[in-house]
Amino acid sequence: MGNKKHPGNGKNRQDSLEEQKKQNEIEEKKEARMEEYGQILLDSNERKRKIYLLSIIGEVEGHENLSGNSKTTKYDHILPKLAELEDNREIEGLLVLLNTSGGDVDAGLAIAEMIASLSFPTVSLVLGGSHSIGVPLAVCTDHSFIVPTGTMMIHPVRMSGMVIGTQQTYEYFEMIQDRILNFVSSHARIPYDRLKSLMHNTEMLAKDLGTVLVGEEAVKEGLIDEVGGIKEALEKLYSMIDRK
Repeated sequence: MGNKKHPGNGKNRQDSLEEQKKQNEIEEKKEARMEEYGQILLDSNERKRKIYLLSIIGEVEGHENLSGNSKTTKYDHILPKLAELEDNREIEGLLVLLNTSGGDVDAGLAIAEMIASLSFPTVSLVLGGSHSIGVPLAVCTDHSFIVPTGTMMIHPVRMSGMVIGTQQTYEYFEMIQDRILNFVSSHARIPYDRLKSLMHNTEMLAKDLGTVLVGEEAVKEGLIDEVGGIKEALEKLYSMIDRK
């Protein structure tokens, strides 16, 4: 007698192929998101913690699109994602990687305020640099790190395009700077007046006002909490999650 085929074998094989296809699609979407937005879910650690990785790279883009050759972080992509993370009860923490030259003030502050209001633990890590509006983005988390060679540039608000030289214009500039100073001083250990003096320093930059802090200097000024790298940042996030 010939071998009889079990009627369930074909169905099982089909189910397996469908499952593999779905898994491949998930991986492709994950890779596409990582490539386009610098975002990924870290969930392969031995503690099985679900950590979301958010990268803020290049220039923070506001209402206007920047050149296609520029590396940018689009705030209209970041804000909905942060809202989605807050609504997802499986997410246990957020790790923010920063290497930014700054960018749009309103967009940067919007992202910083959103991160600061999240209900789960958050940690930031400055790699390369976090300049200008990158400063509020670096300090908006529950705990902040900077690598030894990382830099932070603090300087007055700059405007592009036509500027009308009236008293109201200068008062508007002051208001914008005050928003930044208040946010940073309320989320870091650096006093408002000290931060303002660093912002208007005339001795360091040849053609501009401001101060550049490198690694440990940012910690000593109270701007960043610790010097460290990815290992220290993740360990801190794990411990904050465990305590919560």
